[in-house]
Amino acid sequence: MEPPLERVRLSQTAKEQLLKLKRFTKIDQWNILCRWALCRSLSEKTPPSLVPVRLDSNVEMTWRVFGGEASDILLIALKQRCYNDGLGTDKQTLAEQFTLHLHRGIGYLAGDPNIKKIEDLIELVAKN
Repeated sequence: MEPPLERVRLSQTAKEQLLKLKRFTKIDQWNILCRWALCRSLSEKTPPSLVPVRLDSNVEMTWRVFGGEASDILLIALKQRCYNDGLGTDKQTLAEQFTLHLHRGIGYLAGDPNIKKIEDLIELVAKN
């Protein structure tokens, strides 16, 4: 399956939020935390706000590194979400929505005062 973008880039703010999450959860890999963040945002009922995201940090990974073995599943989930939100599923729309969802999800995870360890991430899934 063709990914919406070849390289996943993050804003400086997202990088700082992920550093906080890395300290709390002890998850060392950016890509794993980013997968959690994407899923967290996709689970919201409302679409992310159309705000410009400055991709100005030095954190960058390929789509395959981001998604790992779940990359096709994550892409299908993103496409379904775009479809449900009445958006297109063309490459440009998917790339834009991916970036918005990823950054919103990172913000949600980093801003959640209940996330203090890896088990707290698992509790998020168990609640929903």
